[in-house]
Order: sequence, then C-alpha cells, then structure tokens
Amino acid sequence: MPGVVFVVDIGGTKTTVALADAGDALIDAVTAPTPAADGPDAVVRTVAELAAALVERARGQHDVAARGLGVATAGVVDVSRGTIVSSTDTIAGWTGTALADRLRVALGPLLALDAPVHVQNDVDAHALGEFHHGAAAGARSALIVAVGTGVGSGIIVDGRVLRGARHVAGEIAHLPVPGAAHLRCPCGHDGHLEALGSGIGMRSHYLSLGGDPRIADARGVVARSRAGDTLARRALGDSAAAVGRGIAGAVTLLDPERVVVTGGVAQIGDDWWGPMTAAYRAEVIDVLQDVPIVAGALAADAPLRGAAASVWGVLREREIAA
Repeated sequence: MPGVVFVVDIGGTKTTVALADAGDALIDAVTAPTPAADGPDAVVRTVAELAAALVERARGQHDVAARGLGVATAGVVDVSRGTIVSSTDTIAGWTGTALADRLRVALGPLLALDAPVHVQNDVDAHALGEFHHGAAAGARSALIVAVGTGVGSGIIVDGRVLRGARHVAGEIAHLPVPGAAHLRCPCGHDGHLEALGSGIGMRSHYLSLGGDPRIADARGVVARSRAGDTLARRALGDSAAAVGRGIAGAVTLLDPERVVVTGGVAQIGDDWWGPMTAAYRAEVIDVLQDVPIVAGALAADAPLRGAAASVWGVLREREIAA
C-alpha cells in the first residue's frame, strides 16, 4: 500500500505535522507553537499551514496527495466521531470541537479523495507508537504511562487501545493516591495522582513543604535536590513514589504484560526511577512483582507514529472490505 499520510500531534504548547509512510516511519516534520489561547479556529489553521508547508518541501520527492490524516490531540476524544468530548482549559474552547470534520475541510486540497481522518487522544496515540515500534513492541498487552507536565496513560490489549464506554479509559491521572491529599488536581479534586506525580505536582509539593517559591518548575526542584536541598529531595521522592503507587494500582487491575513509562519527568534519571519503582514493588502483590517496567523508546515521535499506525489501519481495513 504505497503513499503517505499526514500525522498531527496537537499539544498545549506546540503542534507538529509530519508525513509518514506505510511503515509508520516519519519522512519529514514541521512544528509551530500551538495558538492555544486563540481557540479551535487558530489551532486548525495552524495545522493546515504546517501541512501546506510540508507539501511544499516534499514537492518532487514524494507523492503528497496524502492518503489519510491521523491526529493525536490533547483532550478526551470520541474516536468514532473525531470530536473532543472534554478538555482542560489548556486549549481555549477545545471541548465540543468537531476536529475530524474541521480538519477534513481545512486540509481538503492536500488529501486524496475519501481520505480517512482518524482523531484520538494524544496519550493513546503515544501508547500505540510505543506498542508498534518502541518499548512495548512484541507484547500482547501494555500499560503506557506518560509523566510530564501532567500524567496520562494508554492501555493496549491484544493490539487495540482500550478507550472505555465514555472515552476515558486509562485516566490514571485521577486515581487517588496516598500522600496527595493536600494538593488540588487540575480536575478540581484533591488527592489525585496528577496533583503530586506530575511535574507541576512535584513543584506544588515542594512549596507545600516550605520550599523556595522562586523555584519555577520541576527542573528547579530536581536541580535543588541534586545540590543537597533536603526538601527538594523529599518532594522529588514523594512525587516519584506517587507514580509508582498509581502504576501498582493500574497493574493490579489490568495485569499487563509490560509497563512503559515515558515523558519529561521520567527522563530525570535514577533520582526519580529509584523511588518510583521502589514504591511500585512495595505496593503490588507478589504475582505482579516481575511485571517489567521499562523506559519509553520513541520520545516525541511516539504519538505521531501511533497516529500513523491508526490511520494506516483504517486504510487497510477498507482495502480488505473492498
């Protein structure tokens, strides 16, 4: 099945559009800041402009009448309709956006006739990328946990994403965890994993312990910890341990073959992985002690490659049905 597809990763701070081949490999990519404060019209316009720039760069090198469009986006997504069901205020007015329909119109001249547009949550796409081409390759089931500014996860069972009846399966961020009761989660409740285990949560916990308010983010907490600041070291350890406890709860429920942990916070190194895995081992039952917990392999390419796998999957199903 020759040709290329467009793949898109829409985040709160940046948007990337790439061309991917039938093996989900990225041929070329362009990135721009996401105009999140300006709402859906501006975001869709940015995607269209980036796609047009890619086509111009590829002219003469590839057949760029793209056969489909795969999208990974922030927010809870009704995949069957390509609509944003709910979202935080990271992208203004994102909830309710009929993203598949809007992108189909905006990119129409760049897409082949009847090209499918497949939209899914960015962490689900990230999970698919790691499952097909990264650290979960070869497993039949996997839990992929992304720990960065926030916390998210994707669940793969027999090669398919588990999305749930209300499109929110895998929302590990909102599991209650010990040690987080004093912190408010972005969802509005106290005590959830994201309130402590995310990068923002780590800093919030550090400040709650009496830490220096001049520290602006998790990177600052980590730097202070490595410089010998005992409060920063405690905040880092507590935040990592919260993620370990959350993973223990999810693994107990799901019994995945493998756990993949990725994201900016997971790149801190042994200072984070040590207390995270220790908390997991302390909480989980004996039969699940040997579940492998490994680092992600694809970094920022994961959601793009997962989006590619999804839209090529739709095209292959069409071909079989024809």
